[in-house]
Amino acid sequence: MSSEASLASKWTRPDDFIKLQRLKQKKKQLAARVSNNNNCKRPTLQLDETDKSKLLEAKLAQKRKNPFAKSTGDAKKLRVEAEVQVQPAVTASSCFVRETPTRPPAAKLVLQKFDAQAFAKLLQQPYAEEEDDAALAAQQKHTAHLPVDWCLKTRARFFCPTELPAVQLKTSQLASGLTSFVRCIDTQQSESTLDISDATRFNQCTYYWQHPHLPWLTLFPRNSKENIGVTVGERERKALAEEWDYSFRGLFQLLRARQCPYFYVCANSFTVLFRAAGIGGRPESHALVTPSTRGMRVALRQEGIEFTMPLKSEASGGDGSFTEESTSSSTLDAQEEASVPPPPPTGEGDDDDDDEAWLESLGVDERELRRIQSSHARKQQAAEMREDFSDNSLLLIDGVECQGFFSYLLNAKSAISNVGRLAGVPPTLLSPVAFPKATMQHLVPRSKKVRLDGVDYFSIDIKGLILPTFLPSVAELLCETRQMFSSTLASSNNTLAFTKASQKVLESPEAPQADGKEGTTADQVFGEQNLSECGLLPAVVGSICRTGQHAVGLLERVCYQRGEGYAWS
Repeated sequence: MSSEASLASKWTRPDDFIKLQRLKQKKKQLAARVSNNNNCKRPTLQLDETDKSKLLEAKLAQKRKNPFAKSTGDAKKLRVEAEVQVQPAVTASSCFVRETPTRPPAAKLVLQKFDAQAFAKLLQQPYAEEEDDAALAAQQKHTAHLPVDWCLKTRARFFCPTELPAVQLKTSQLASGLTSFVRCIDTQQSESTLDISDATRFNQCTYYWQHPHLPWLTLFPRNSKENIGVTVGERERKALAEEWDYSFRGLFQLLRARQCPYFYVCANSFTVLFRAAGIGGRPESHALVTPSTRGMRVALRQEGIEFTMPLKSEASGGDGSFTEESTSSSTLDAQEEASVPPPPPTGEGDDDDDDEAWLESLGVDERELRRIQSSHARKQQAAEMREDFSDNSLLLIDGVECQGFFSYLLNAKSAISNVGRLAGVPPTLLSPVAFPKATMQHLVPRSKKVRLDGVDYFSIDIKGLILPTFLPSVAELLCETRQMFSSTLASSNNTLAFTKASQKVLESPEAPQADGKEGTTADQVFGEQNLSECGLLPAVVGSICRTGQHAVGLLERVCYQRGEGYAWS
């Protein structure tokens, strides 16, 4: 035991070792101070309390030296030597500026003569900004009525210096707005006990009908990222297809009977807008399809469905014009290769068989004929596919052909995709009025108060699927109750072609032109009368049936002031 105790006493504990090290460091520091004091024989000064406090503050304010910093002693010496060598003479001209030639300056300050024009431009900069604002204001179009925008909107925001309709509804307001929407009641003209407040009328404008409705899927836009990884079983696909078939048939019959003004069919690869007779001055029901592909157009031709492409550029021309050009170019190529004189002039009704027989009579072999035919087919196919999936590929199907197109959509396999996002889910049907198996949807508005340029504004923000008749309905309400308001809108890019095509059709020479001060036509009057029972307000029906200038337009910003009308861009 004694040996173990002696061994334990020889070992040093860690705490004791650290104390010894600290003690040695303190001794070394004390010795260094003493040696410094002995070497530096300076006269002792009598310091008062203020001097001691100043020295203490200077010591505390002194920055601790960074041990990892680069030594700058040599650089300071070189800089001091350069200052001594280059010492400019002080003259009357240089008495205001002293140059330090330590390092060449990045840019010299040069005094120039006074330029009156530059000074005037500097003073006119605020006015130039005002002129830009005036130029932008001049680009806006001013009309007494609000144009209709046929593209689907994804967001709308309203601003007004006075308070907008309330979003937090009372029980009577919510019930009256819902009842008036479902029963298509105009509370301003009908004698009923429903609430007729601004909040009730605004709530009535925020409803629409949709089929199918699957809460766990985003059915517009159909390319949403939330739809990735969603699978639908075979049994569910069959049930959805049967329900959609019945719903689509009932909705189209409502359109033909003019009980529904319009509706949308949103598929994965295309969108269709069906409109009733009387809208836009069209005497018959019609459909707009965007975008289209060469395969779809070929399938429609095979079904005997005629269509036009109002947005197709004139440079590309139609299918027939391209066929004639390509045929003539291939014939000229064959002439150059065979070194034969040109053929005699023939009539316009010659077929390709006659051309082939003529080439065979010139001695062109079958292999060369096949090459000419294949190159001709490739050129024609490339020309047809040049504008696929663009706004210029929009199709207009009018009159009796619209019934055939309805049958085509019912039986087309391309309407319901079997792969990709929403595989097996039928296209989305959207309508402002009720139809079989439809689900009523509601836009949720959010109100807040914003401050712009020192002025407080009341704002209502709406996100979701917004139909074309929503903005005219809200504008009609605000025009009656507010002196001024403005609105900003965000559009769905896939449906912009609907508005562009409607504008192009109304501007065509065949379109009915408005006469008189009110700018109405006979087709517009008959259209409004025929659609009087479609379920929309009379003012909204008049706006979608309007013809003439500025009846349709792409709307991104709308401003209204009582007595001046609408300004939109």
